[in-house]
Amino acid sequence: MFCHKFYYVIVIKVGVAPIVEKMVEFRLRWFGHVWRRPVEAPVRRVDQMEGTTRARGRGRPRKTIGETIEKDMAINALSKDMIYDRPLWRRLIHVADFT
Repeated sequence: MFCHKFYYVIVIKVGVAPIVEKMVEFRLRWFGHVWRRPVEAPVRRVDQMEGTTRARGRGRPRKTIGETIEKDMAINALSKDMIYDRPLWRRLIHVADFT
């Protein structure tokens, strides 16, 4: 079984940032890259497509990438207007290591 206390002891001793914080950084970096693209770009058109018309299964619906990004931005007090200033965006989303 994985022990969270042991994980954080290793993270501090090795001097790296926790994996969850790094995942948030990578998601926000990817989102900034995609959002700065023109609206006509294929990656942006996919974002604007409607959901599938297939019936969902039973149970709680899966969280979408859009919901995850919105939550990450709310936790870090970021807005979509900040994305266009690349140096500021990179500074705000960067997770520093402990070293």
